[in-house]
Amino acid sequence: LGDLMGHEAIINTSSVASQISLPWEIASPTTLWSAWNRQNKYHTCCRKLNTSDDRGIGVVREQVLTFASTKTLFSGKFKLIILDEADAMTKDAQNALRRIIEKFSENARFCLICNYLSKITQAIQSRCTRFRFPPLQKSDMITRLSEIAKNESVQLTEDGKAALYRFSSGDMRAAINLLQSASLSGQVVDEATVYACAGYPAPREMRSLLDWCLNEPFPSALKSAFFHCSLTQVNFCALTLDLKMPDNVKVGLITMLSDVEYRMSCGASEKLQLGAVCAALASAKDFLGALEA
Repeated sequence: LGDLMGHEAIINTSSVASQISLPWEIASPTTLWSAWNRQNKYHTCCRKLNTSDDRGIGVVREQVLTFASTKTLFSGKFKLIILDEADAMTKDAQNALRRIIEKFSENARFCLICNYLSKITQAIQSRCTRFRFPPLQKSDMITRLSEIAKNESVQLTEDGKAALYRFSSGDMRAAINLLQSASLSGQVVDEATVYACAGYPAPREMRSLLDWCLNEPFPSALKSAFFHCSLTQVNFCALTLDLKMPDNVKVGLITMLSDVEYRMSCGASEKLQLGAVCAALASAKDFLGALEA
């Protein structure tokens, strides 16, 4: 547990639970409970099931019931049953699980790991302690990425770390996967390498698109965009996030870009929609000019 980064309150609660008593829990990351299991030597009286594979009532009646109904003879520990992807279980399976939780509360504890709490029945939620795992803070993630890069002899630059955090949005697993993909290129993992592995244009390319559409005549901007840009690689969120313009202008621009993204999802022509992006930016420029006048 000492190697886990972030979520200090949850980790401290889990440490106390190992010393006093273990409550039933609904949680998110699998890593935390795997580490708790190893640290407290629960491997001999622990059963882990991935309920996204076996989501029906049969696995609850057979595997879970059989394991929960037995007792440990010498260790005096609770039986620990970890149900990963518990939100994939059917309602009938969850109802059967609720009855097992009630019947074997003296010798078994249950840990339900899920992504969507709303898919867990209220009857089970009311019997569990709920732990929510928000995205990691930027400082925590960058510290851990630096340690991983050092241990794996990967040259990771500061702008590369920032790009990894930007794409992962606080998800350490996504950041590590992207770091591994970028390191396989054999180059220094910098911002450009991360963007290339993620399939997005570099920030300078996005700035070029904005410069063409906001500062050049529309025909010239459209020609430059057709020659240099691919609409499938345009990050609309990044395109509008850093624009310095009034909120009412930005709202109108976001509305037009959302229409472009919807039409792209319906299979519209990429070149035609790229022209629509340029037209949206040109309209925002004209509206901004009218406000200043």
